[in-house]
Amino acid sequence: MTIKRYGAEGGTGTGGQHLPFSSATEAGGFLYVSGQTPMTDGEVVEGGIVDQSRLAIQNCIDIMTTAGYTLEDVVHVKVVLTDARYFQSFNKVFKEVFGEHPPARICMVCDLVVDVKVEVDVTCYRKDRA
Repeated sequence: MTIKRYGAEGGTGTGGQHLPFSSATEAGGFLYVSGQTPMTDGEVVEGGIVDQSRLAIQNCIDIMTTAGYTLEDVVHVKVVLTDARYFQSFNKVFKEVFGEHPPARICMVCDLVVDVKVEVDVTCYRKDRA
């Protein structure tokens, strides 16, 4: 099995900090996208949970697209919220993005290492790439 890494040079985090991990890894038809936060060019984008959720998911979609995957290929999503009160608002955004064919998902509440309200990662699968 071949393993392909996307963004292995690492990204830029808050304060210009180098992030020492790949943005995604592909193996056996699966694409594992690293957790994405509502950041653009290494800086947190301020806003409420709805705006931050949209951006975190869009960052995942951008990485998936670069790797040749689409929303239809998403089989599992992991979500971390910093406050349980964000659950319903996140669900609204999730439904907007995934519609009537949502993937499996886990959603948990805990502190995050950057000052954001949400982090999202996705796992995709394409049989033709297995």
